Amino acid sequence: MACDIAGSAGRGEQRLQEIRRVLRSALSDALRVTDLDARDFAFADTGDGCRLVAPAALPKAGLLFPLLPELCSRIREHNRHAGADTQLRVRAAVHAGEIRLDPDGTVSGSPFEALARLLDSAPLRHATLAGTGGTPLAAILSHHFYEETVGHGHEGLEADAFTAADVRVKEYAARAWLWYPGSPVGPQVGAGRDSGPGEQPAPPEPRTVEQLVRATGNGTVFAVHRGDQHIRHNDRG
Repeated sequence: MACDIAGSAGRGEQRLQEIRRVLRSALSDALRVTDLDARDFAFADTGDGCRLVAPAALPKAGLLFPLLPELCSRIREHNRHAGADTQLRVRAAVHAGEIRLDPDGTVSGSPFEALARLLDSAPLRHATLAGTGGTPLAAILSHHFYEETVGHGHEGLEADAFTAADVRVKEYAARAWLWYPGSPVGPQVGAGRDSGPGEQPAPPEPRTVEQLVRATGNGTVFAVHRGDQHIRHNDRG
């Protein structure tokens, strides 16, 4: 699970260290209250965010609900009492795919490239600003991850809480799904221009499920933001 603090640059070293500490604390508390042991995750600091590698036995849905709402709640509570220079808005991305586990514990593979594109995508950046005053947490799921979790009807993962979005970053183009608090109808698929004078915004496109990405293999990586990943090893007989 990979997380990134939006707008972290330009705050100065002292404030940067403070918001990094707040994110780590909020994530640790969210894991604890959702009965996930932070000690079971491999943690990596990414400078303006973090990366978690999940234990093999953790179901994909466990990285969404109630973890994301709990994380959002803790960031929101911090922002209520923090000054403008130490408030947080966090972007998160979740993806799954086959990865390589090296003997030294490092990981690599094309899913990390897709994850980075998802986290840098315009729909996700827009979502972090869409709520009143900016929503504390916005997440984006790859289509494959969405199918494996929301598409299976797991408790707490209502389809109406997710909005389809087309992601196009460099050579990467795919359908993805946005989640952020307070807005069951998020950025529209294909939205990329402002309405002209006198124009009405285009109505939301109907929710559809397209098979764009499917990942299989011995490893499954779950991530949120720049390189943050959770890895499951699937034993085969």
